[in-house]
Amino acid sequence: MLLEYLPILILMILALVLSILVIVLGTIFGPHRPTPRKGLPYESGMTPFGPGTRRVSVRYYLVAVLFILFDVEVVFFLPWAVVFRKLGVFGLIEMLVFIGILLVGYVYAWKKGALEWE
Repeated sequence: MLLEYLPILILMILALVLSILVIVLGTIFGPHRPTPRKGLPYESGMTPFGPGTRRVSVRYYLVAVLFILFDVEVVFFLPWAVVFRKLGVFGLIEMLVFIGILLVGYVYAWKKGALEWE
């Protein structure tokens, strides 16, 4: 049974060795000529002003988390669509329940004002 996982283990080891090799070769042979001008901050062709880190509203992170949450849940539609004909009416009802749960969560977030952008 563990023999079936051998190709995955070999692939992971190969990826690890290759990534370490590329980083080491880039460090050894890559150009490295630091100058004071290269060390200056640079942002879109302008000299930046103010602190490098700015405070971001919690709403920004809340919207991002909600987007990821609903986006990941929508990924479950593809496998369902592939086997839809095999599932029949039972599969349709299951997906309607799933969509209903998603809509309840979406409406709750909407009513709480989590999607409002100020």
